This record gives sequence, C-alpha cells and structure tokens, in this order.
Amino acid sequence: MGDILETINMWTAGIESDFVLNASCKGFPLTAEPCRVSELGQRGWHLLDDALAYPVAVLRRPALTHNLAWMQDFVQRKGVALAPHGKTTMSPELFRLQLQAGAWGLTFANVHQLRVGLAAGAQRAIIANQLVSDADLDGLDALLHQHPQARVWFLVDSLAQLDALADWGARRKNARCWDVLLELGIAGYRTGCRTHEQALALAQAIAASPIASLGGVECYEGGLGRCDSAHDIEAVSALVRSVQALVQQIDAQGLWGGDEVLLSAGGSAVFDLVIPMLKTQVKSRPVQGVLRSGCYVTHDHWNYARYLKLVEAREGLSSSLQPALEIWAKVQSVPEPGLAILSAGRRDLSFDQCMPMPVRWAARGESGEGAMQATPESWKVKALSDQHAHMVFDASGVCPQVGDRVALGISHPCTTFDKWRWMAVIEDDGRISGAISTHF
Repeated sequence: MGDILETINMWTAGIESDFVLNASCKGFPLTAEPCRVSELGQRGWHLLDDALAYPVAVLRRPALTHNLAWMQDFVQRKGVALAPHGKTTMSPELFRLQLQAGAWGLTFANVHQLRVGLAAGAQRAIIANQLVSDADLDGLDALLHQHPQARVWFLVDSLAQLDALADWGARRKNARCWDVLLELGIAGYRTGCRTHEQALALAQAIAASPIASLGGVECYEGGLGRCDSAHDIEAVSALVRSVQALVQQIDAQGLWGGDEVLLSAGGSAVFDLVIPMLKTQVKSRPVQGVLRSGCYVTHDHWNYARYLKLVEAREGLSSSLQPALEIWAKVQSVPEPGLAILSAGRRDLSFDQCMPMPVRWAARGESGEGAMQATPESWKVKALSDQHAHMVFDASGVCPQVGDRVALGISHPCTTFDKWRWMAVIEDDGRISGAISTHF
C-alpha cells in the first residue's frame, strides 16, 4: 500500500485542469479573483476564515487519500481489477487520481460521462448500461475515433437491442463492431436478461453477428442488499452462481469474441460478495474480473458506512473507508428554543436516503487549532427546505448560535456531487489545499 500512498499523496502531480472558479460557481466568493481549480490551494485560504461563501462543499484530502489506497489494496489482495463508477463524482481530477492509484479503467452510465473519463486519460471503460439510441451510438463512434487507443464495452440484454445496433450500422453505413458485455439481471429489478435460456440465445446471436463482439458477462448485485449479512450473503451468492453457470455455458459453446473474458459486477455496498464471480475461470481463455464500486472514493456517513461495517466483519478488516465529503453551512437563524436554521438545503446536498447529519461544528469567529468540534448528539436535521436545513437541538445543552459553522455529513454521495460544479479540498486542520471540478 505504501507505493500507492506515495503516488496519490502528490495531490496535484499531473493534474491539470482548465476549469475556472469564479463568481458563477456556488460557494466561490463574488469578490475573489477567478482562478483555475489547480490554483486554489495557492490562495492560502482556510475553511474557517470565512473566505468562501456558505454553503460550501468540501472533500477531506487525508480521507480521500486513505480511501483510494484502501480500495486499490483490497482489489489487489483479491486478485481482481477496479473500474470505479465515474457517475459518483464526475470529476476529472478524481478520475485521474483513481487511475494513478492503479485503477484498471473507469465505469460510466452513459456516453456523456464517458467523454469526461476519456478526456481525463482512461484507456479502458465500461458503460454499465444499454445503448440503443442513434445519438448515443453516434457519440460513442465519434469518441472511439477521437481516442483510438481506448477500449470501451457497453451492455446488451436483448435481441431487440442487438437489432437496433444492426439497424444503426446499416443506416449509417458503418461497419464498426461494438465491444459488448451480456448482462444477466434479476427478476423484478433493473435491466438484464431474466433467464439463462434468454441469455444464452442472446450470446449465440451476438456471436453470429458482425456488429457486436461478446467480451464477457456483467451483473449488478446492489439491489439485493438489505444490510443483513445472512440475507445478503445468500442472495448475492445465488446471483454469483447463476452468472458462473451462464459463463460456463457460453464458454462451452465457444461464443466469446475476444482473447480475454471480462466478468464485471460490484456496487459500493456488498462488493466483497461478488469476488467469487469475478474470479470464475473458463477453459478457453484468460478471465479479467472487474469491480465497479464508485462511492468508496468519498464514502459517506450512513448508508454505505453501515454496509461497510458488515464488509469489515466478513473480511476481518482492521481498517475501513473514511467519510471524506461534507457540506458546511452557517447557522443563519435560531428562531425559537431548540431549532436552528442552517444555510444549506435540498439544492446543496443529498437527502434521498436519509437526512444530512451534523458531524462537526465551529463557533462563529473561531478558526485556530481545535476550533472544529464534534457536534452534540442532540443536534439532528429533521427537515430540509430548498435552501435551508432545519436542525433541532437540546436547548438545555450546547446551543448553536447565529454565525456558527456546521458540517453536514451525507449519505449517498452521488446525489450530492451533482449539485456542485466544484468542491474545495481541505486538510484535517481546515486549510484549503486544492479543489476538484465536476462535469455532470
């Protein structure tokens, strides 16, 4: 792990960003001179000197560094590769750090996201989704012309989609043969073939088609998780066995299109349970297992945190991921005893899985060592408005005052990142050492 840490501790090494921070960016002060993302650390600002406009999104660099190394170490020990899902952050700066840390490639949900990843330097990418529209196929074709060294796979789960690919090729007079992964799904859940018979028929059709090459098999296990180890192990193991059986059937019939078989799965909740699938062996050629977890890079304060406790127990781990993402807000009003109104709301942070959680605070005007403190247990966000968080507290204990700063921890980082065009990178003492941009 030491070599990985040495690489990613060089925070700005090799990271050049043309994204300019200015008054049009939420959280950047209107009176400050614009600067590039890569130059923000040179300003000498501190999170608690109130140089930035609240609310402000921050990433704790030590936690990011730890998480990048932790996950890369995990996949290396398991003998699989990592293609982090880029939809989580859509940040080229973070993409580059993930690649520098040793990621095999990146994963995306659509062609727009892929464009950002290829520009950030990815040479391998999985679009963990079905492509069917002309605009998507036109766009992917153009990107592959622009990046001839890149290899991109997308998912196929029906004969109808295969027909759509053939129709596009005929109308465009384009003979490109697409790299695809066959998706095996779960009844009642998301995309993917529902039966082995359906999947095998599709694999046979792909093998016989000039417009697609069957590179491997993919599934997504995340919807099976219930944050109960006994249930999750049984449910995910059943999916793993199903994929393994399909892979062996495809191999026996000689339907693969390349020299290597890709097997891919892995969200951010029960990713440890799909490792046996990723390490499935076939007789005809080498296998590359690819884990697609994305939220690990910042982790979170509730949903994935509770799942990770189970991963730690199952794996006997002595260390874990650390929450890196916080939204800092001002106490702008204390209109009645036991209620404080904070200057961040639905427009600023995720709330799709749970309310944001006050995790630390600093009194108005305090900025030195020790200014940041853990919040009292009674401080809870009970509701959100578009621009406000309604925080209740025990009026007989420590009471927030107007002007105090409160850090809100979040669950499900994906739906916080897309609310910001940039985020400040801070050290644990609050010094602002850099920034990242997002491109949703």
